[in-house]
Amino acid sequence: MLILDVTVVNVALPRMAADLDLARTSLTWVVTAYTLCFGGLMLLGGRLADAFGARRTLLAGLALFTAASLLSGLAANAPMLIGGRIAQGVGAALLSPAALSLVTTSFHGAERAKALGVWAAIGGTGSAVGVLLGGVLTDGPGWPWVFYVNVPVGLALLVALPLVVPARTPRPADAPRPARGLDAPGAFLVTAATGSLIYGLVQAGDTGWTSASTLLPLLGSLLLYGIFAAVERASRAPLMDLRMFTRRPVLAGSFLMLVATALLISFFFLGSVQLQHLGGFSAFTTGLVFLPVAVTTAVGAHLGSRLVGSLGPRACATGGMAIAALGCLPLALVTPGSHPWTTLMPALSVASLGLGAVFVTATTTALGMIDHHEAGLASGIVNTFHEVGGSIGVALVSTTAATSIQGTTTTGFTAAFTLCAATAAAAALAAPALVPRGKPRMTGGPHVH
Repeated sequence: MLILDVTVVNVALPRMAADLDLARTSLTWVVTAYTLCFGGLMLLGGRLADAFGARRTLLAGLALFTAASLLSGLAANAPMLIGGRIAQGVGAALLSPAALSLVTTSFHGAERAKALGVWAAIGGTGSAVGVLLGGVLTDGPGWPWVFYVNVPVGLALLVALPLVVPARTPRPADAPRPARGLDAPGAFLVTAATGSLIYGLVQAGDTGWTSASTLLPLLGSLLLYGIFAAVERASRAPLMDLRMFTRRPVLAGSFLMLVATALLISFFFLGSVQLQHLGGFSAFTTGLVFLPVAVTTAVGAHLGSRLVGSLGPRACATGGMAIAALGCLPLALVTPGSHPWTTLMPALSVASLGLGAVFVTATTTALGMIDHHEAGLASGIVNTFHEVGGSIGVALVSTTAATSIQGTTTTGFTAAFTLCAATAAAAALAAPALVPRGKPRMTGGPHVH
């Protein structure tokens, strides 16, 4: 549900905009509000699971996520819809780390590896299911059902989970001890800082990069990030140990995850608006166009998991980002009015093939090239950059494509895909210098959600 709720909403965006009279900025926040709160509060959710129990935190997050889904479906205006998405993000931040904690503590040895494999497989199919389900529901009963569909599932899980998951699972001998303290100020500071950054980026599309409404939020985000860093250094149990960023593998893995997620979520956002707003495609047909993109992402991740062990993360990161740049390049050169089955779909499918490999490379670099006792901290950081990357990416491409999203011109979409190609190319050039040499050594530690 958590992963599906990113792509399923992207396909329904144009219909939401038409029914609720959403401006471009509101449309952007429908996507970014969820991923922002999901990523910004995820580490706090993990601390709450340690402090109050994983099952209790899971049930609380699930109840909130289910109620927020109902609220989002009932939304009659932009504030109500965005408020529902914020609440969904908070619920997701409680759900994801608690669920992974239950999986890792309920199974042991070979069974744990199988369980984590199932976890990864379900997560990998989320985007593919999302694009199809979003199209079917939007063209069928209507866009509110992309949220309503979570309600019966959530209610069923609220009944079933207490019956099948013990109240307290035994802690394995090799499991890290929970950190003392929650550091709620740190969680809210980093979320507020990223929210201010996204607000400034989105505002630039309407008022320009030099306006006060753009510069003040951007400067405010820098100030808040500085305060966050000071709070973390002074805390006895910091939410995010900033010293981890002195570990080159963690820095490289976080950078790769940020860029890869920003590009992939931007593809779904830009493509969905372009196909339905300018191309006149139905939501279902849009979902079909994006199905190969979701599939090739999974294929790329599978290939990346095979190649990263033999070629090393440096070669996989560089090659994956280069493929992503080459995939985006045709969309920077051809007119958006070209037939999507021969331009948009194959171009983004090739780009997503490279990004799939980068996702695996980012995780294995951050977790497989550091000491085992640091894997939990590194996993939390990479997960946070996974969600925040989507928020920042959508904000940037929304501003770049503002003239096309708000009007009938195609130049904005061309500029946005040019930005995507340039970003992927820059990451490909940076990867050899940033990613350390050597081969990862995965030991069955924490997995990206």
